[in-house]
Amino acid sequence: MHYKQNNKESKTYVQGLRPFGNTLPRGVKGLLKKNGYNYSEIISKWNFLVGAEISTFSYPVAIKMVKGNANGTLVLAVERGNEINIEYSKNEIINKINSYFGYKLISNIKLKTFRTKSEKSKKNIISSKLSENLKIKINEIKSENIKNSLSQLLDQINNDKI
Repeated sequence: MHYKQNNKESKTYVQGLRPFGNTLPRGVKGLLKKNGYNYSEIISKWNFLVGAEISTFSYPVAIKMVKGNANGTLVLAVERGNEINIEYSKNEIINKINSYFGYKLISNIKLKTFRTKSEKSKKNIISSKLSENLKIKINEIKSENIKNSLSQLLDQINNDKI
C-alpha cells in the first residue's frame, strides 16, 4: 500500500481512494453548501410544483437562505402585469414547495418583474421617431468623418434595442 500526501488535503489517503467530496470542483462544493440542490430541484420541478398557470408568467431566480436549511426567501421573476396573481398565490406556492421538500424550506417570496417582448417593441416604435430626427440632424453635419461615425453609432444603438 502506498500512501500519498495530497497538497490540497491535510489527511493522507490510500493511493487512488479519496472521499467523494474531495473530487468535486470548488464551484459545485459551494453550491451544495449553500443548498444549491434545493434550488436546482425547484427549477426542474417548477411547472409541477406551482402549476401550469403560474409557471407561464413566472420562474425562480434565486433562493436566499438564512443559516441552516430553513426559512429561506425565494426570489421569483414575474412578467409585468401578473404580480397580483403571484401576490395572491404566495402562501399556496410556499406551502407546495415546503410540502414537496418535507420541511419549511421557504418562508418568504420576493418578486422581481421583467418586461415581455411586446413592451420592448413599443419602446422601439417611439425611439424610431427620435432616430429619424437624429438622422436629419446628422445629415446636416459638414464633416464626412463625423457624419459617418454618428450614423454608425445611431445604427448600432437601434440594433441593440431590438
